[in-house]
Amino acid sequence: MKKTAVLVATVLLTVAAPLPAQRFTQAGTIRLTAPVLLDTIGLFQARFARVGDDVFIAGQPTEKGLRTVHDRGVTTVVNLRSPQEMARIPFDEAKVVEKLGMKYVYIPMRGTPDFPYSPAALDTFAKVMKSANGKVLLHCTIAWRASHLWAAYLIRERGIPVKDALDNARAINLMDDMRMEDQPIEHFLGRPVPGIGHPGGK
Repeated sequence: MKKTAVLVATVLLTVAAPLPAQRFTQAGTIRLTAPVLLDTIGLFQARFARVGDDVFIAGQPTEKGLRTVHDRGVTTVVNLRSPQEMARIPFDEAKVVEKLGMKYVYIPMRGTPDFPYSPAALDTFAKVMKSANGKVLLHCTIAWRASHLWAAYLIRERGIPVKDALDNARAINLMDDMRMEDQPIEHFLGRPVPGIGHPGGK
């Protein structure tokens, strides 16, 4: 009877044990789970998703959106939008981020010769993730470029299988089924990616 009680208690403790933390800013194995889509109203354009315990991926934030992620523990903001795009924003994002005490990292990309999608951009983002001392917000306009960079990061830096990385990014805003023939993720990785959509017929 005692042995049965001990066995039952052990099983219950195993079942009730919390899932391992998903901290992408720390080294170690990641147990990837689906992103959680959050409310965007008044905060972000198009998307606001939490991935794991320490990453948010979003569209363009408002000033309120930046204050919100600061209050949620974000210490680093990574912006992928080009200077031309940022010129249309009615506030200075870098200044707002710095005023809130967060680090601002600018990796402008647009798929042009001046602002390409490239392995160098992925290198920079990977360094940001390794050196972050808190949570990270990665954003572009509608989280499309950010989703592609995120999937590339999962594949190259965290060893996540391609299908799982694509599924994770699709749950945010990868849109590889309805965008261009030439997909940014393949430029970030410097190689073709099996399973990525090519609506233009590549």
